[in-house]
Amino acid sequence: MALKATIFKAELHIADMDRHYYYSHSLTLARHPSESDARMMVRLLAFALNAQEGLQFTKGLSEDDEPELWQRSLSDEIGLWVDLGQPDEKRVRKACARAEKVSIYTYQQRSAQVWWEQNRAKLQRFSNLEVVSVADESVAALTRFTARTMRLQCNIQDGQIWVGDDSGMVDVALTSWKAAK
Repeated sequence: MALKATIFKAELHIADMDRHYYYSHSLTLARHPSESDARMMVRLLAFALNAQEGLQFTKGLSEDDEPELWQRSLSDEIGLWVDLGQPDEKRVRKACARAEKVSIYTYQQRSAQVWWEQNRAKLQRFSNLEVVSVADESVAALTRFTARTMRLQCNIQDGQIWVGDDSGMVDVALTSWKAAK
């Protein structure tokens, strides 16, 4: 018998002073049986950092032709494609051809650094691609907030990111490896 996804509910309040985006989202996250809490929380962080009208979670791990998050227009054009981890160059090339902007959030710094060094030259040519590394300490801190029902606040100001709940806040450290033009 196949294992089923575990459902998590998140009430995410975003105050992004850099983009002037202030909104509360009621989200349902289906965590694939092979997905860790850390990966799910990076997915939630990626949502907070890219929140906009129409941004939605996809089937993700269950579907090879879809990212973790995307924002599609009414005419079905992909405005934003968000992937996690260390996708292969062929997948990134395909995403960059299909979407207006592609964002990759890496984590697990040791293996992510090796992936970046192996793919940097090939990925530099994509002007619509950004690659961001989430620090291991930040991922560990975010994972402590994991619960079946979460009430989280995400504050972004001057490039600083704080995520927290009633128990406290953590400063999320990101490193930009490649910026989109």
